[in-house]
Amino acid sequence: MDVANRVVVVTGGARGIGRALARKFAAAGAEIVVVADIDADDAWTVAREIGGMAIRCDVSNETDVAQLVEKIHIAKGRIDILCSNAGIAVGGGPEVPNSEWQRIWDVNVMAHVYMARHALPAMLARKEGYIVGTVSAAGLLNHMFAAPYGVTKAAALSFFEWLSIAHGDEGIRVSCLCPLGVKTDMLAMERRRGLDFLTATALEPDQVAESVLQGIRDESFLILPHPEVEEFFGRRASDYDRWLRGMRRLRATIVAANQ
Repeated sequence: MDVANRVVVVTGGARGIGRALARKFAAAGAEIVVVADIDADDAWTVAREIGGMAIRCDVSNETDVAQLVEKIHIAKGRIDILCSNAGIAVGGGPEVPNSEWQRIWDVNVMAHVYMARHALPAMLARKEGYIVGTVSAAGLLNHMFAAPYGVTKAAALSFFEWLSIAHGDEGIRVSCLCPLGVKTDMLAMERRRGLDFLTATALEPDQVAESVLQGIRDESFLILPHPEVEEFFGRRASDYDRWLRGMRRLRATIVAANQ
């Protein structure tokens, strides 16, 4: 799909990958880029910069999502490209409180469900639409130190797979963005926790955003700004037990280096 002259929505668009996406879509000639974020002030800052539109939206709240979609349909008549990008990170394992498991589930999984629930019907009626989900390499490879993050990203990947399977022959295109480290606030938080193993290969958000635009043009389901992710994913698929042993060794190495 060509991104020029398209109505584009980017959730989590106020910073990081989302802000980079908004800028790239605008530079590529989108008709309008709607910057949606829970942080209204920063969303407006990005929207003013690119000549776009800003709407405050808490993507974990279905009412907010429904209103977001309705406002865009009233203003522009359609959504051509929906980048369901907002996400959060929570570290730890089963000891993490239920409230934190629920919080990350609502943002990293249910927000994608809400966006599809409310944007998809109009796309299906037009037999055209593109949905891009920001997942993470963790959706393909898990996360050695953050069960809530790895679990919710795997669930998100599965949901987007389902959308492609169910609606790919009805004019709906779906892509999943699955990078490793990206130089965002989330990666900075990892480094503060002593988990800087992704820093060496971390990409700038602009590089990741460019990969997304190319992925949309190519209509690729997996968008992998770090090409090594495909190799790692292949190892997992070809020999699951060997891959798990390797992940345990890598985790032990990182733990030892931070003691």
